[in-house]
Amino acid sequence: MEEKSKSRGWCGWFIAIIVLASVILAVVYTVKLRTKKSGDDDGGGPVPGPPGAIDKKYADALKLALQFFDIQKSGKLENNKIPWRGDSGLKDGSEDNLDLSKGLYDAGDHIKFGFPMAFTATVLSWSILEYGDQMNAVNQLDPAKDSLRWITDYLIKAHPSDNVLYIQVGDPKVDHPCWERPEDMKEKRPLTKIDVDTPGTEVAAETAAAMASASLVFKDSDPTYSATLLKHAKQLFDFADTKRGSYSVNIPEVQKFYNSTGYGDELLWAASWLYHATEDKTYLDYVSNHGKEFASFGNPTWFSWDNKLAGTQVLLSRLLFFKKDLSGSKGLGNYRNTAKAVMCGLLPKSPTSTASRTNGGLIWVSEWNSMQQSVSSAFLASLFSDYMLTSRIHKISCDGKIFKATELRDFAKSQADYMLGKNPLGTSFVVGYGDKYPQFVHHRGASIPADATTGCLDGFKWFNSTKPNPNIAYGALVGGPFFNETFTDSRENPMQNEPTTYNNALLVGLLSSLVTTSSTLQSLK
Repeated sequence: MEEKSKSRGWCGWFIAIIVLASVILAVVYTVKLRTKKSGDDDGGGPVPGPPGAIDKKYADALKLALQFFDIQKSGKLENNKIPWRGDSGLKDGSEDNLDLSKGLYDAGDHIKFGFPMAFTATVLSWSILEYGDQMNAVNQLDPAKDSLRWITDYLIKAHPSDNVLYIQVGDPKVDHPCWERPEDMKEKRPLTKIDVDTPGTEVAAETAAAMASASLVFKDSDPTYSATLLKHAKQLFDFADTKRGSYSVNIPEVQKFYNSTGYGDELLWAASWLYHATEDKTYLDYVSNHGKEFASFGNPTWFSWDNKLAGTQVLLSRLLFFKKDLSGSKGLGNYRNTAKAVMCGLLPKSPTSTASRTNGGLIWVSEWNSMQQSVSSAFLASLFSDYMLTSRIHKISCDGKIFKATELRDFAKSQADYMLGKNPLGTSFVVGYGDKYPQFVHHRGASIPADATTGCLDGFKWFNSTKPNPNIAYGALVGGPFFNETFTDSRENPMQNEPTTYNNALLVGLLSSLVTTSSTLQSLK
């Protein structure tokens, strides 16, 4: 009787094991089948999820890149981390009874150019929205949000009424002949504005994009501030669209520094961000209805402070990746198709690969500030790759040739690595990163000792000095090499050796995407 009981027990366990094994095999088979149907039969890519192991190289570079924004701050500094910087520009805006003391100096000079500053804010917002978790994993989310708010505080003050926007503080004709610390400025700092009589659609629309995207960043942490930003964004978009006119045409003085080639891209860009911020279908209809007029479908473009089309196409693509049943999304197909064309142009082995590439593999488009297209292209490639991977779409077809989404990420890494020193020159183009980096950066504050008191002209003795800058502009991404991969480290070489805030915003986005596991949020709200 006892033996029979044991036998039955053994048989029961055996049957249970067989059943369990069958269930496991069935599940595995089903997963493999679904994976194969979805095209994920190539080894796929990283499974999206929370931040994983930290890549120290990119984490260290990210911390530096964000520090550059502290270097560029105007106004009464709070919790100043830069020992050679102090308060400056405290009276900016006072001639019109405004407080425009905050904001960022554009580059190595002391002008506040509103057009590229607003673009800096939009890109920084986008980076935080997509990769805030990754930033937080390396304790850089708060610094990024602090720098963003320093800009948006300024932009709010620069928009005192619905159809008035102050777009510049300072005059390059007065500022650029001087070489002095911003703390010592004594020259007049005139204001430039747009209004109904002197419209500037591209600047108003870019500022709308900046405020709309930033409203998403602060939506949870400061709802009141977020609502204020969104109110300004809506007003500025209406101003930009109803009072159309190019600021470059209406204010010819801006052409020498930040000349606009058109405003259609900014209108689409701003409407796209307003849709993400509000989910108001009016803005989605806007980009659908004005695509043929402004979007240059089928023609890949370079993403920059002047041309937002590639960024808009990638941003709208995320809607089709993550909101497949979205009402009114039919008009977005051409945006995603053009975004794919942009990606195919960036992949080195693609049949449609761009020829705008150095022998060392760097995307190179322009002699002046050549790194802008390199870093912007890499940022967009990383985003698009992450959209694909998060959607479990692991392949992209380029003129019939199939590439993995991870190859876009590899391209993004190659550009980041080039900037950080993996290049024929063996030099990092991010100041303070690695053993070899530019020592004579074209930057007034960095080149003059902190204890020096200078006037407009006597600071040129430091400009002409043969000694390296006494202050290190940590994190600054300089202009970059020529096409033949030569680079002259000289203060007299702003073409190659001057940093800009918008380059660094793009760099922050790129490094944040690479600092840890590949993934992105399915919703920006």
